[in-house]
Amino acid sequence: MFVRIVIVVLVAVVLWAVFARDSGAGADPTKYRVQHGDTLWSIAIEHVGGDPREGVWRIQEANDLEGAAIAPGQLLLVP
Repeated sequence: MFVRIVIVVLVAVVLWAVFARDSGAGADPTKYRVQHGDTLWSIAIEHVGGDPREGVWRIQEANDLEGAAIAPGQLLLVP
């Protein structure tokens, strides 16, 4: 009985691994060129929506930013 359970679990895991895919439900990130006076906070408010703190974090993660420093002319991916 135990062997059957192990086999069924292994088959389920293998099938899940083979057929699990990204749903594609997430939107593609947009590109934004930083303007004079922009901050991550202002960009998050305008383009991300929701809680600006989460928006700032998402922008930092998408662009591998260590901090909040951005420069005019810089191209950012905005999720």
